[in-house]
Amino acid sequence: MIRLAIAEDHQSLIDGIKLLLEYEEDITIVGTANDGEALLKIVKLKRPTVVLTDIRMPKLDGIEATKHIKKAYPHINILAFSMFDQTDAIQQMLDAGATGYILKNSALSEVLHAIRTVAKGAAYFDANINTNALASENKTKKKGLLTKRQIEILELIALGKTSREIADELFIGVHTVDTHRKNMARILGLQGKGELMRYALEKKYRF
Repeated sequence: MIRLAIAEDHQSLIDGIKLLLEYEEDITIVGTANDGEALLKIVKLKRPTVVLTDIRMPKLDGIEATKHIKKAYPHINILAFSMFDQTDAIQQMLDAGATGYILKNSALSEVLHAIRTVAKGAAYFDANINTNALASENKTKKKGLLTKRQIEILELIALGKTSREIADELFIGVHTVDTHRKNMARILGLQGKGELMRYALEKKYRF
């Protein structure tokens, strides 16, 4: 029996999934939540085998909730359920520990198939997801493209902060920030003053 927990901030979507699963003998819904914190409470009390979770939620987003769940209960399989099909968003969920990723515009029958697949511990990706781009992104990431500090700086660049503002926020020198900027541009193969900003904005995933 698949014990399913659902986290989604739109109650109407939860209701639709509940109707879909009402007559499925191998799946039982043990709890639903409209935010990440409520999801963690359900997981602790009900111990589901599969969690279907949105990414964008109040209080605690799906990525952070997934990290908490996988740390405490590594045997629980998590299926991301999102409107975002960007590679960055998908990769963040996979890095957090998700086993699969399905888009909200998918047919409910596909959601059902995804739940059963993930319950077996097998990966499942929505048919509309570009898995080739995902594999390429993952390969790049494994090479350790940017350091943790450089990623922090890149995120602040995406917010439009100057080198001085970044230095003040991270408690480092302006020269250090500028050096990181030059190194990041070299590593990423970027040229031109505005290219690092453009890259930062393209890669940025905001909730």
